[in-house]
Amino acid sequence: MATRKITITVPDELVESIKGRVDARGVSAYIAAAAAHQDAMDRLRELTDRLETEFGPVSAEEERAALERIAAIDDWHDEHRSPGAAA
Repeated sequence: MATRKITITVPDELVESIKGRVDARGVSAYIAAAAAHQDAMDRLRELTDRLETEFGPVSAEEERAALERIAAIDDWHDEHRSPGAAA
């Protein structure tokens, strides 16, 4: 993926906190990952809004069923994880 150098303004405390977790070259990657995560969340919210406009809001029962299904998938993956795989 192509990259572009930009200038951003970040509170000093946040910069110091990030630097405490990564080396100097890792700050850009850390910020890029955070921005990519926020972009994905924004896109997911936009999709949710479009789907709710078209089909109506998700009912409490539908939400409960979806969360149960996600938990079941997580459990299955936990049970089938390779013994040497990191948790």
